[in-house]
Amino acid sequence: MQGLFPDSEIMDVKGWYVTSFSANNCNKQDERIALEEKYWPITEISDRFNRQNVSYQLSKKDCLHRWLKYKEGFSSELVETLLKDFALQKGDIVADPFMGSGTTALVSVLNGYNCIGFDILPMSKVAIKAKTLIYEYDLLELEKMQSEVAILEVPQNYNKKTPEISITKDGYPLDTSYELAYFKEHFSRSNYSDKAKILLELCTINTLERISYSAKDGQYLRWDKRCPKIIESSKKREKAGKKPIVSKLDKGKLPSLRQTLYEELGYVIDDIKYLQKNEKNRLNAKCNFIEGSVLFELPRIDDNTISAVVSSPPYCNRYDYTRTYAMELAYLGISEKGIRQLRQDLLSCTVENKPKIEQLKDFYSSIGRGDTYEWIMEVVQNNRVLREINAALAQRMINGEINNKGVLKMVEGYFTELTFIFAELYRVCKPGAYVAFVNDNVRYAGEVIPVDYLTTNLAEQLGFKPIKIYTLRQQKGNSSQQMKKYGRVALRKSITIWQK
Repeated sequence: MQGLFPDSEIMDVKGWYVTSFSANNCNKQDERIALEEKYWPITEISDRFNRQNVSYQLSKKDCLHRWLKYKEGFSSELVETLLKDFALQKGDIVADPFMGSGTTALVSVLNGYNCIGFDILPMSKVAIKAKTLIYEYDLLELEKMQSEVAILEVPQNYNKKTPEISITKDGYPLDTSYELAYFKEHFSRSNYSDKAKILLELCTINTLERISYSAKDGQYLRWDKRCPKIIESSKKREKAGKKPIVSKLDKGKLPSLRQTLYEELGYVIDDIKYLQKNEKNRLNAKCNFIEGSVLFELPRIDDNTISAVVSSPPYCNRYDYTRTYAMELAYLGISEKGIRQLRQDLLSCTVENKPKIEQLKDFYSSIGRGDTYEWIMEVVQNNRVLREINAALAQRMINGEINNKGVLKMVEGYFTELTFIFAELYRVCKPGAYVAFVNDNVRYAGEVIPVDYLTTNLAEQLGFKPIKIYTLRQQKGNSSQQMKKYGRVALRKSITIWQK
């Protein structure tokens, strides 16, 4: 454990230690300042981790982990480091409440630890199922499938398009839309094994951004200036006497599905060959993926069964995953109604989320744990820091500084829901288990929300012992609008470590 929790004195605190949480001293900040003082002694400005570790940047180069481009994920290197530091025993269970592309799960299994994880996004189910079959694929079958992809052509009279929702309308060149629909139809009727088909589906999902007019950009999808809906919208605006929509994005010549899918299968087959060649390192560990909201699935897990947790929740930054991954969700057949339901079921991190309090209350009552619900809500409502933040944002709203009142209920819902998850993690963790969460601090209307310290404070109120808070040297930037109006303050990106 010495590598994970060294005693070190931080000499240079400028830029990471926050002394002013409310721009222009507009609102009370005493509780946040006190929290900063409370947890600063266990904070380490660390060179062990960096932006690449806590993002997808390293994973896209890693064998197996690059199979799904999941920009919100963290690297396998981060998980490897933490699991090694936690000194687990073979067969121990590692949990990931927000499984994403499955990095924690795969690293755990490949190191001999069982894993249990939860996620609500359909891409996660496909990715994790395909990745956990690595030692079961028939390479000859996959190579045959790749050869068929190379020569498969869409019949001239074929006119079915891949499914669309409003946000993805005209997202592909017409020929590509036909290709996507035909390839899916063709291989679904083929005699290939279900294992090969799920791998092909994942490979197809991983090609969608490259063959489309779209590009992921933070919480939005950007559109190539050649996209028909951009051209059409610009014409309508000009006709109405408004400025046309100007897109600077030009992705150049878009490749065909056949070309990109052939290449993607090639990369994946190479990875599988490498892993199967080293099958002597195969360990008898299993991954239990549970599709659904962790808020309602984690309470069903037995007490004292988890040996470690490594995860990263959606950040409190208004990012809407159902928009960012709209192309993938539409391809998988999720309807407009399904998208809206997904958006609501996700952890409250967008302004569209409605409160889940009554739903949680009814759920806990239905499983005979109404007293647990009351206890967790008491922790949330009595947290002085959260009350101060909520009051500060409400005042900023009255002042006209927040343009969407959904921000207030999003922030309150975000920390309320996380508290329920932390409480359940405490219950299911074994005594001595470590919990690691990656998260970003945020700022709204000049009010800094110290997510790292606030979540640690809530976890401590639930019974966890705060051990270490690693903070990256690279800080998260403020938006240009906030810096212009309120100046710049440190926004830490941290890895919080707690112990039961």
